[in-house]
Amino acid sequence: MYKKVVVLGGGTGISFLLKGLKDFPVDITAVITVSDNGRSTGRLRDEFHTPAVGDIRKVITNLSQTDEPIKKMMSYRFNTSSDLDGHAVGNLILTAMLDITGSLKDSIAYLSKLLDVRHTVLPVSEDSDLTLMGMDDDGNVIEGEEQITEAHRHIQKIFYKKEPKVLKEVIEAIHHADLIIFSMGSLFTSILPNIICKQVEEALDNSDAPIMYLCNIVTQPGETDNFSVSDHVKLLNRYLNHRKVDVVIANSKEVDKKMAKKYESEEQKDPVLIDEEELKKVDVELIADDLLTIAEDNTLKHDSLKLSSLIFSYLMRK
Repeated sequence: MYKKVVVLGGGTGISFLLKGLKDFPVDITAVITVSDNGRSTGRLRDEFHTPAVGDIRKVITNLSQTDEPIKKMMSYRFNTSSDLDGHAVGNLILTAMLDITGSLKDSIAYLSKLLDVRHTVLPVSEDSDLTLMGMDDDGNVIEGEEQITEAHRHIQKIFYKKEPKVLKEVIEAIHHADLIIFSMGSLFTSILPNIICKQVEEALDNSDAPIMYLCNIVTQPGETDNFSVSDHVKLLNRYLNHRKVDVVIANSKEVDKKMAKKYESEEQKDPVLIDEEELKKVDVELIADDLLTIAEDNTLKHDSLKLSSLIFSYLMRK
């Protein structure tokens, strides 16, 4: 029987991880945040009063075993002067299925079957009015995931406007997990939106599975400026209850100076540095390796296969 891995996250980070992890002999349950309110997803939420579907579409596409043109179709965005402009085909399909079934969980299951996805994808909640809130250092409250990202302010606290009702399948998956992974991605808008749910926090406390964090390669403006690897871990631990992060995987290869300068000048992002002594103080096992790769769009990404191999090796020795 395959080991059970629960991955919590959202955005590009988790979908990129799962693209590699799906090829390893593990049973994956991906738990996706549904509070996004930007771009196509935000417009569909406003019009149809649904949870966010964009991150779910990315995950299903990257887990799919179907042909590449079908995957590209799912991510295709219309470029037109009509109301379709900017909408991703996969977002429209998921919204249509949700309108038919009345359940996002069931809609995901049907689309997963259609696209030959052999793992489980779950929204953390099916609440249609899930709204992420942030508070900056000055006490100003920012409403909405997109607004938090675009504010570029130092976020002191993240919370929901209304406590989500977490799917029971999410809690069951955490209960049966052999490994729980917090994926790379924005801490405040991709990872923490799952962790700050009280039911998830309680489930993590009651789980015996190790908690692994996949650290970001670069910092996030306004959120993790000047953060080292241990700073990321400490922030996650601050939002966790009794359980804390057990192991962190981080990139050990130095970012090319030209690429680092590009990120610093264009996006105000800096490479995340490993600080081993501080990690020892918070009792976290460090797995460091050269995980850098340059994507087709000339952006820094984790090497998905190498990262997945490190995860699988850790799982096997545990």
